[in-house]
Amino acid sequence: MTETPSWFQSRAAYGLLTAVVAAAAAGAAVLLVNISERKAEQRAPYLRVVDVGEDDVDAALWGQNWPAQYDGYKKTALRTSTRFGGHGGSEALPDEKIDRDPWLRRMFLGYAFSIDYRDRRGHAHMLDDQEQTERLTKPQSGSCLHCHAAVMPLYRELGDGDAMAGFAKSYTFSYQELNEKLHAMDKAHPVSCVDCHDPKSMGLRVTRPGFINGIRALAESDAPVPAMPSIEQWRQGDRKAPYQPNEDATRNEMRSFVCGQCHVEYYCSSKMPLTFPWGQGLTADQTEAFWDATTFPDGTAFSDFAHKETRAPVLKAQHPEFELWSQGIHARSGVACADCHMPYMREGASKISDHWVRSPLLNVNRACQTCHRTSEAELLARVDQIQSRNYELLQRGGVAIVDLIDTIVQAKAEGASDAELAPALALQRKAQWRLDFIAAENSMGFHAPQEAARVLGEATDYARQGQVSVLRRGAAATPAAGDAEGKAP
Repeated sequence: MTETPSWFQSRAAYGLLTAVVAAAAAGAAVLLVNISERKAEQRAPYLRVVDVGEDDVDAALWGQNWPAQYDGYKKTALRTSTRFGGHGGSEALPDEKIDRDPWLRRMFLGYAFSIDYRDRRGHAHMLDDQEQTERLTKPQSGSCLHCHAAVMPLYRELGDGDAMAGFAKSYTFSYQELNEKLHAMDKAHPVSCVDCHDPKSMGLRVTRPGFINGIRALAESDAPVPAMPSIEQWRQGDRKAPYQPNEDATRNEMRSFVCGQCHVEYYCSSKMPLTFPWGQGLTADQTEAFWDATTFPDGTAFSDFAHKETRAPVLKAQHPEFELWSQGIHARSGVACADCHMPYMREGASKISDHWVRSPLLNVNRACQTCHRTSEAELLARVDQIQSRNYELLQRGGVAIVDLIDTIVQAKAEGASDAELAPALALQRKAQWRLDFIAAENSMGFHAPQEAARVLGEATDYARQGQVSVLRRGAAATPAAGDAEGKAP
């Protein structure tokens, strides 16, 4: 047996060692270069390729400077859905809610929502869907653009440079008139980057006049707002200047305020300027009290419309996500809207907010599991239980409100007087407001489960009270309409 010469072994070992050292050096060099690049990215998280300003409402222009965020925003055009919500992105328009839940159509008879009321879609569709809705076959106010378009340049145009003045005029125009002006200015885009970010600093900000007026009214009230510590702090000051969210709010509050500019309840029609009903607080009861105390400029009592069958002067809730969120455990724990709907993500060495705004149920790992240390299956099961129970209560409320409407219609046919039906009509307003407050809110009760259950329980109770009041009409002891504590007669 021939042995390998020792000199050969030495040369082979030396060559192997040299190769290992060279590979290690190359790896270290690559690592150092990578670290250097990542540090450079951290020092300069974005490069301004183009200048953007207050009148630049096209997100594609901003996307040249912030491509990762723009890539996320473009995904809001994609179809996403969950068990109890979602939208269609590939079809012409999403499905009709009023076909799926006919009690919604019955509730809204006499109002444009009985004509067309569809599932939600992503931010990229918000202006297009509004321009296509069949609700425009009925007169609509220019105020409706407030939350569907990057409308601040239009407000400045209307107000000769003063956006608040332009906003105050917008309700006097028809939707078609203002939409035409928007297109003529070449500014017809859905809500865009400039609506939430300062173009110079990229800091978060609120721009919508409706929100600014509403949050000031909330601050000036005595309603508890544990989810908004800056308001409590402002209240303890001298109050010489009104609450200014862009100056007084914390950055964490701003991560919800920018969403609260639009995901809210408001009046949007032609009798008075767009109004957020926050002067007495944010709950369903407090916003109802605000509307009950409101009169139109002509002195008549506030209502959104008169029900076609009963003639009850009822209220129409829009989409009070901000209001219901404020009553939930997440809000009280300091969890902002963006934490769940725009969770942080890694882009190279940078940490950015995911601008693909969508349901957290579609992004459990980053949206939920950063706080909740349990499995995705368990988290989804918890949410499904909350939403399923809310859905069941909602459907029971729908049955109850239709029963009340049927009972009133029958009584009218039998010759019941207006005075006899007055308690039932007042109860229809109260019941319908509560049912709609939760039906129009897009979390299916998740934002504040116990509060949603309370509101839906009251909705059903008031509807049944209304039925009883009709059946007892003419009796010696007709129950008072709308017992403040919801006690059955």
